[in-house]
Amino acid sequence: MASVTITVNGTPQTREIETRVLLVHFLRDTLGLTGTHVGCDTSQCGACTVTLDGMAVKSCSLFAVQADGRSVGTIEGVAKEGKLNAMQEGFWQEHGLQCGFCTPGMIMAACALIERNPKPTDHEVRVGLEGNMCRCTGYTNIVKAVQTAAAATAAGKR
Repeated sequence: MASVTITVNGTPQTREIETRVLLVHFLRDTLGLTGTHVGCDTSQCGACTVTLDGMAVKSCSLFAVQADGRSVGTIEGVAKEGKLNAMQEGFWQEHGLQCGFCTPGMIMAACALIERNPKPTDHEVRVGLEGNMCRCTGYTNIVKAVQTAAAATAAGKR
């Protein structure tokens, strides 16, 4: 057992956990933040993507103890005061989702991408989202969604 303190969506969370608990299970099972999905259990699909100190990571490939003392962002922390952020709006406006299973991880990866690169090209969006799989949309609308969000963010709209 180990005591960890992880700041999740801006709130410090201290828990006693087994050292083998994956970050995704800490978020889902311990904290009840079920927006982070478990897709493949092999770090291939990206459904479990969260941000760790601002960088997109697959939470199924990290132990929760590795996040001790660090900051984790999940899909539950993206909207502010009940209002969708620019990326969520972009996915909605551009039909960047269908079944929605991959969407939380895709949005988290996309938010980290535009934080690093505020005006990504189509190619840069595709490269930036590598490792996040979607079986429904074909990616074209996801790329449009990210670019719509990037433009809205640059214009100061959320």
